[in-house]
Amino acid sequence: MPPAISVVVSTLDVDDPDAVATVVPRMVEELGGLDRFIANAGIGKGVPVGSGRPEVNRAVLVTNVLGTHAQCEAAMEIFRAQNAGHLVLISSVAGMRGMPQSRTAYSTSKAALNALADGIRADVVGTPIRVTAIRPGFIATDINKGRRGVFSFDFTADLDTGVDALTAAIEREPGVAYVPEWPWRPVAALMRVAPIGLIGRATK
Repeated sequence: MPPAISVVVSTLDVDDPDAVATVVPRMVEELGGLDRFIANAGIGKGVPVGSGRPEVNRAVLVTNVLGTHAQCEAAMEIFRAQNAGHLVLISSVAGMRGMPQSRTAYSTSKAALNALADGIRADVVGTPIRVTAIRPGFIATDINKGRRGVFSFDFTADLDTGVDALTAAIEREPGVAYVPEWPWRPVAALMRVAPIGLIGRATK
């Protein structure tokens, strides 16, 4: 027989660090423990920097960076106390380089998450605590509607393929995973060295 599954649901505003610090341990207590925490809350509707709507970009940065940071603080406090656990941060291939136009704040936030994951991982090397940064490419969800592809190639994965790749990557507990691995690992490598003039074409 499959194991019994308990589901606990709670309302939480990740932009409120006090709420995160209160709700996360309360839910963990209700569940009876915490083995894995996935920090996945994020928004991506930015505007070009200097276009007169800084509040839109600020909202992206606050939720994606500070909201994720608050979740990591809450989860890691529990993991450190029990000396075990798996922290997963959902970043993006977009965090490999700064993106233009509406993606600037988003790519900045995801670059910050890559650094945050690296820093936490370095801090727990040699312990049973694992830290994974997931860097998805284009998956057919609402946040990627209207994206034309990479260098005119449409590499968007359908939702089922993306979910299966994401689940498999998390279960492996690597330090970093690209989802799906093909083509996004080589695309990420290319983005690191591509001339800045090509970056805009890469992710429109």
